[in-house]
Amino acid sequence: MKVVLFCGGYGMRMRNGDASDVPKPMAMVGPRPLIWHVMRYYAHFGHTEFILCLGYGAHHIKEFFLNYQETTSNDFVLRRGKAELLSTDIADWSITFVQTGLESAIGERLRRVRPYLEGDEMFLANYADVLTDAPLPDMIERFTESDAGASMMVVPPQSSFHCVEMGEDGRIGALTPVSEMPLWENGGYFVLRQEIFDHIPRAATWWPTAAASSPSAASCSRTRTAGSGSRPTPSRNASSWTTRTRTETVRGPAGNAKRRARRDRARHRRRPADRRARRAL
Repeated sequence: MKVVLFCGGYGMRMRNGDASDVPKPMAMVGPRPLIWHVMRYYAHFGHTEFILCLGYGAHHIKEFFLNYQETTSNDFVLRRGKAELLSTDIADWSITFVQTGLESAIGERLRRVRPYLEGDEMFLANYADVLTDAPLPDMIERFTESDAGASMMVVPPQSSFHCVEMGEDGRIGALTPVSEMPLWENGGYFVLRQEIFDHIPRAATWWPTAAASSPSAASCSRTRTAGSGSRPTPSRNASSWTTRTRTETVRGPAGNAKRRARRDRARHRRRPADRRARRAL
């Protein structure tokens, strides 16, 4: 499948000072930028056709790939002053660079690369700034078997604050880590069908926000992405690789997901809605 990478935003939450114009996907992780690690993840599963939705700081991304140094992360033999590679990173990759606008929203960026996706019933998409080792083939298989037009990976909240449970008299009943609450955030990994373009208006101004945004925003955008007769399918990822869905559970480092779901339901049955007041510390 082709992989669409959204890498044209300003990335204000990961700027190295006001003077830096390096886009977020170019933040370094070891000797390579974040976007390279995301692309390696997809390439590991055989998806090596990439479409980059460029915008802010596009020249940084272009220069990185146009002047790519294979010797940085591959073994080689130096013979007569020339490097002979023993392995390669991106020799079998196809990368399409598309300028999708400086101020475009993500939905609009996707719409602008539609011509490069013609003939592909399904394709993958990513924010180019999120890393995972989730089982991509499983996510694709689950989506393929559904009639949904879009699928997103959702994860538990990544914040570390607690929510306060108070009674009407102002007494605190419990402190609950937000990670234990029945909330899910947009994980930034999508499997999409061509149908998605039917729901993106021209000059689109909406799209699911990344995991750093509020879970309510992600939930709202899931409903807006759905069209008549189709519903987006969430793939729940409770730990680095444990995929959780509504219908089945895969055990992994996070423990038994079913037990956690039962605990969540029991906790909320004990808390009448009219007696709950949560405040973020």
